[in-house]
Amino acid sequence: MKDKITHELHGNRGLLRLFTAGSVDDGKSTLIGRLLYDSKSIFDDQFEALQRSSESRGEERVNLALLTDGLRAEREQGITIDVAYRYFATPKRKFIIADTPGHIQYTRNMITGSSTANLAIIIVDARKGIGEQTCRHTLITSLMGVRHIIVCVNKMDLVDYKEEVFEKIREDYESFAAKLEVTDVQFIPISALTGDNVVDKSIKMPWYKGSALLYALENIHISSDENQIDCRFPVQYVIRPQSDKYHDYRGYAGKVAGGIFRKGDTIVILPSGLQSKIRAINTYNGEIEEALPGMSVTILLDDDLDISRGDMFARPHNQPRIAQDIEMMLCWMNEKKLTVGGRYILKHTTQDLQCILKDILYKLDITTLHRIDDDKELKMNDIGRVTIRTTKPLFFDAYRKNRHTGGIILIDESTNETIGAGMIL
Repeated sequence: MKDKITHELHGNRGLLRLFTAGSVDDGKSTLIGRLLYDSKSIFDDQFEALQRSSESRGEERVNLALLTDGLRAEREQGITIDVAYRYFATPKRKFIIADTPGHIQYTRNMITGSSTANLAIIIVDARKGIGEQTCRHTLITSLMGVRHIIVCVNKMDLVDYKEEVFEKIREDYESFAAKLEVTDVQFIPISALTGDNVVDKSIKMPWYKGSALLYALENIHISSDENQIDCRFPVQYVIRPQSDKYHDYRGYAGKVAGGIFRKGDTIVILPSGLQSKIRAINTYNGEIEEALPGMSVTILLDDDLDISRGDMFARPHNQPRIAQDIEMMLCWMNEKKLTVGGRYILKHTTQDLQCILKDILYKLDITTLHRIDDDKELKMNDIGRVTIRTTKPLFFDAYRKNRHTGGIILIDESTNETIGAGMIL
């Protein structure tokens, strides 16, 4: 059982979460539609509905982009506004794919789609090359800790499948990406409209020696993406059945946010600093010997300690940082401007607490990557470096080290709206 769970969660055949990004009309929705259609992942009635919708719009061929553009405004304007999620599977792998908007005013939607992704597909129009939105989306991908990027140079059919066009875009992109912490980048020339190099290799580009997009997605290795060194277990719920059969049962349920927890390990409980040993690790399918990142488990300890939601298990000699003054990159998502002195609810792992914004250090020009020191207002879709102070200590790691313990969201106290997403530095 343990080997099966490990394979499903951490092997290169496990679930892959990905999102698409690109400028308006670069073909993001069409690419997803083509991927679903050519991999036989849509039903006949769905395809018939697409045919009818395309005919009613006066289009000559089936518009595969309508598979993901579900909102009426999206269909009417021919643009993507909201994040659309689609699930599909091949014999080799399962996928959750998010189609994110290309417009700058929907940057916050892209941040939502990329927050849980393993991989980004950044689409570039072969006729236009690297543009402002390409740079913006690459920066956000890097900020959000997405470790794998596939750059799809789309609409190769409109540039006669020329190798020099593809190579020029590759050189320009690599020059820009060198300024960021982007390490794993692949480049694939495609035509989403005609299906070239999407599911099957195209015979129209014999100069391209790489794989088709689907093969690359099926074989990308993500097992090393999770932090398996620094043990982190935020307690979500304390299980006390209070029944005759389980009269003395006390388990701590949650999801492993980092490291590997094993039966018999000594752990430290934060914030108390008390130590205990793991007596057992339970799952829905029974007891296991070790728990890996991403697994939802219940941990039982040797000692009967006062532990509640929001506490964290770690190793005595490998603990997260603990502080109340925290510096982070913040993506602002609300129509109201971010103001110094503003009070917000902060959500971090399983903790909800209050915080105050101490300072806006600078705003980031997400096209040039330059700091803007003389403009410290964050408006909707802006990204800046800020400091906050929390009402009680937070247990955290840098976002680069662990996305689960290094990410926060800010919530408006009066409306309960999510208004910001932060990456702790």
